[in-house]
Amino acid sequence: MSTVTNRSQSNSQINDSLKHEELHPEHYLTFLLRDEYFGISISSVKEIIEYDNVTSIPLMPDFVKGVLNLRGEVVPVIDLSIRFNKPATEVQKRTCIIIMEIPYEDQIVTLGAVVDSVCEVMEIPEKSIEAAPTFGARIRAQFILGVAHIEEHFVILLRGDRVLSIDEMASIIDKVLE
Repeated sequence: MSTVTNRSQSNSQINDSLKHEELHPEHYLTFLLRDEYFGISISSVKEIIEYDNVTSIPLMPDFVKGVLNLRGEVVPVIDLSIRFNKPATEVQKRTCIIIMEIPYEDQIVTLGAVVDSVCEVMEIPEKSIEAAPTFGARIRAQFILGVAHIEEHFVILLRGDRVLSIDEMASIIDKVLE
């Protein structure tokens, strides 16, 4: 099993590993937000791109960074750090956007999530995943699938459909616009 601390994989190598059919839901894309490790099932991840050309939109909540043009498709981009009630992500050399596909009603919605850096795709066996903490977590428990202890790090495994809940984000945006 590879480790979270190996950062030698480039975005293109990670994108290539996302395409392999032998990957199963126990494979997670790991990334950093404010020096904390997080993971999301690769089944939600479409690709990873460099942070570039995000156009801000007036009157949106702080966590909505804006939109980008991804090969002709307009993709909303959110800052996961702000979504987790932390300071905004500072755009640096390794900052990137994870493009995810989230089921919503009868369709698939494409969203981008800004993260400090992407680490790698890891296989995390189900038996290595502990239940989400009921208190003391710095992010809402319903966002967390579980926690895995990998070497000296804890990796918080996220529920992509809840972190990027289309219904919840739409209601927040509606309140801002009222």
